[in-house]
Amino acid sequence: MTLGNTEVLAAPLRMKFDYTRSVGPTIGRFLSGLRSGRIVGVRGSDGRVIVPPAEFDPKTADALTDFVDVADVGTVQSWSWVAEPLPGQPFERPFAWALIKLDGADTALLHAVDVATPDEISTGMRVRAHWAAERSGSIHDIAYFEPGEFSIAATPNEEAEPVTGIVTPIDLSFKHTAAPQETAFLKAIVEGRLLGARAPSDGKVYFPPRGADPRDGKPTDDYVDLADTGIVTTYCIVNVPFQGQRIKPPYVAAYILLDGADIPFLHLVLGLDADDVRMGLRVKAVWKPREEWDYGLDNISHFEPTGEPDAEYDSFAHHL
Repeated sequence: MTLGNTEVLAAPLRMKFDYTRSVGPTIGRFLSGLRSGRIVGVRGSDGRVIVPPAEFDPKTADALTDFVDVADVGTVQSWSWVAEPLPGQPFERPFAWALIKLDGADTALLHAVDVATPDEISTGMRVRAHWAAERSGSIHDIAYFEPGEFSIAATPNEEAEPVTGIVTPIDLSFKHTAAPQETAFLKAIVEGRLLGARAPSDGKVYFPPRGADPRDGKPTDDYVDLADTGIVTTYCIVNVPFQGQRIKPPYVAAYILLDGADIPFLHLVLGLDADDVRMGLRVKAVWKPREEWDYGLDNISHFEPTGEPDAEYDSFAHHL
């Protein structure tokens, strides 16, 4: 891809992970109800029943605890037609999203309605929940809504522990087009070079390069090759394990100021006990094997100590 006379890099990217979170007692009550084939709301200070339940009263901000079962039949308040469903949506064929006010509730619930054409749905239409055959305690326990005036009861699930957490798969695909300065940086790093860019106003060197000096907006097109050695300016010891973690805790994520640069960047520091990492520690890049290099800072596996004396605090304090 070219921008003017400058070739820039572009690539499709995909971000995919499972987002795990606790739900608390209120949403947990709602999700536990869905697993049992019930829809649970909560009554506010003004008597209105809120579905899904809110943790705090929208008028007084007091905690809400008066839970109420509502019907799984309701009325379409508004709707939107989906002519071309996206991956992960409830249907692979056209359908409608609708705000549905369930009988016994005073607020609307967003869900899918199974209709074949836009002519088959309208504001004021009566719909009923179609419950999933197997339920686990999520909004997907209602597979969809369908036209109908009367409820078809869900098969009761066996009693189970309350729902305390959920796992939501995240899958985002997009195309990233690099700016000219980012393109120069990426082309350098695939060659094993670390490229910064100098600000015209005072000569400060940014790494990675930025398209413009954030202080005055002037372009930063004066590129500078930097050493792959530097100083730990500040750091964090990671002790808590999390899903997808590639390194066993404890380990260190540190801001490293490369020799010749004026802005530190974040990377791993390994090769010594986490408790021995310190501000001022001199480190050097450990590159992956050349056949594994690509367009990214992860061409550097990590940084490790050089064995040189620590830098004096005053030499990097103004970069903190």
